[in-house]
Amino acid sequence: MQRIILLLLIFCATSFRQIEPTDGLCNIRNTSFKEGESLTLSVYYAVAGIYVKAGTAIVNTSLTTLNDKPVYHITAIGTTNSSYNWIFKVEDRYESYIDTSTMQPAKFVRRVHEGSYKRNEDIAFNRTTNTAVTNKGVYKMPECVQDVISAVFNARSLDYSKYKINEQIPFKMFLSNELYNLYIRYMGKETVKTRYGTFNAIKLKPLLIKGEMFKGGEKMTLWISDDPNHIPLRVESPIAVGSIKVDLTDYRNLRYPLSSRIK
Repeated sequence: MQRIILLLLIFCATSFRQIEPTDGLCNIRNTSFKEGESLTLSVYYAVAGIYVKAGTAIVNTSLTTLNDKPVYHITAIGTTNSSYNWIFKVEDRYESYIDTSTMQPAKFVRRVHEGSYKRNEDIAFNRTTNTAVTNKGVYKMPECVQDVISAVFNARSLDYSKYKINEQIPFKMFLSNELYNLYIRYMGKETVKTRYGTFNAIKLKPLLIKGEMFKGGEKMTLWISDDPNHIPLRVESPIAVGSIKVDLTDYRNLRYPLSSRIK
């Protein structure tokens, strides 16, 4: 269940249908977040329309250096609620080191521990040679490529006013030793009511491929705040059995006032 939290947080990156894009996440300048930002999201699982809280994801942003260059260090940590641990305990950690000048990832770390399943992944991006070095080998990369965390933080700085309703926003992502051509669809603006409050929001949809967890098609919906922060407010999606809902439940040290909040 906790893997759902993190996958939703990163737009369910590995479930997008592939396209051949002109990349929409290249040459991005950070206009949405700052050092010290912290977001807390809660995931709720429902069967027969009754939602119960299943877990929590916390996303923190700090500033550090990597290879003598300043980078944003983003961590996303997911855990199941203690009441679920006896059934299926989850402790997942995702990290991205993003170059502050280019907003391109320099390093990605994934530590997945879900029940008896474990997976470790380390990716070092070399922008000089346009390669990605992983646990499995060296892979040739395009000049502009994202990891799952950097994609979200780049997307937060997009100017959504320049997109038309139903327009696709493509980007390239490297994960699990594969390069993906992905997109999200801009769906316009609307008001969304969450457990934290009511907000003016930007509505986005990923196009999903049918898999073990998620149904195919554009079944998932994501709302982000319609203000310069562009923080995730809510995600809703049907899954193979039941449905899930993820809500922002706390935030700290945003770069701008959360002006999208109505009440």
